Amino acid sequence: MATTLWDTTGSDVVKALLAERRAAGALASGLALTLVAVVDERRVAEAEQATTVAAAAHPCRLLIVVRHRIDADIRLDAEVQVGGRLGATEAVVMRMYGRLALHAESVVLPLLAPDAPVVTWWHGSPPDEIATDALGVLANRRVTDCAQAAQPADALRVRACDFIPGDTDLAWARATPWRSLLASALDGIDGEPQSASVIAEAGNASAALLAGWLSSRLGVEAAVDNSGGPGITSAQIVMRQPNGSDATITIERPDGVTATLSRRGEEPRALPLPRREIGDLLAEELRRMDPDPVYADALAAATGVSVDLTPRGRMLVWRDPATSAAK
Repeated sequence: MATTLWDTTGSDVVKALLAERRAAGALASGLALTLVAVVDERRVAEAEQATTVAAAAHPCRLLIVVRHRIDADIRLDAEVQVGGRLGATEAVVMRMYGRLALHAESVVLPLLAPDAPVVTWWHGSPPDEIATDALGVLANRRVTDCAQAAQPADALRVRACDFIPGDTDLAWARATPWRSLLASALDGIDGEPQSASVIAEAGNASAALLAGWLSSRLGVEAAVDNSGGPGITSAQIVMRQPNGSDATITIERPDGVTATLSRRGEEPRALPLPRREIGDLLAEELRRMDPDPVYADALAAATGVSVDLTPRGRMLVWRDPATSAAK
């Protein structure tokens, strides 16, 4: 079921959502959270596909905010559906034109699911300061993706400087299978870490975070070297055992699909380690609503920027692009 509204208002969108909820009945119950996805027009299809996968794992109210040119006439178009093409969830796709795009929160706030946490995900370039962005301030969790940036290393540094507990990045979720394999491979090995390294295609944000995680957990400086990809292709840890010998753990994944785990004294093992789609990454980040201190430590180690883990509120700072351009 779906209702399409052209040149409408926020109050009409709320009424349409309530009407769709009444018509859908049971589909509209049991919402775990509100997911706000911020995207531009050319990437709407990608965002819809990813959020549909994530919503299947986490029942939510999905609000997709599509911002258009701010110099256009003010206008709001919306598609409201419950149990429609975006899955068994409540979904509102809002296309905002003109200066309304600068005040997206005015339409989003009345649509938030009551008594449920809010997650904001920027599919594309987020604001430089999500700490003060209106759609970031209202969220319990804020999800970015530094892999989408032209310079992922610079994007990670921006995220570290702007960090407040509750922030996370899909580049961190991409490193989860690597972290799991490395952690399990260390089981049963006694000794002191001597070195660690990660090899990946140049500028890979997940590789930087994986190296940061190794540095923060093992207390050694993890090196990052370049390869032809795809993504992360290898990770290695060297442990000094009590008898003075070194035990080396190596995971290699040259094809982006299957990894080979090698440990001294054991036969190499082939393990599935495929690169995951954005929807699966987003679903992983929706599993927790509390801050992730391990990510914070990895981000700090990867960028060299001190990260403050003290819980604190966010304050909206609204910047008018027209005023900024005039200065």
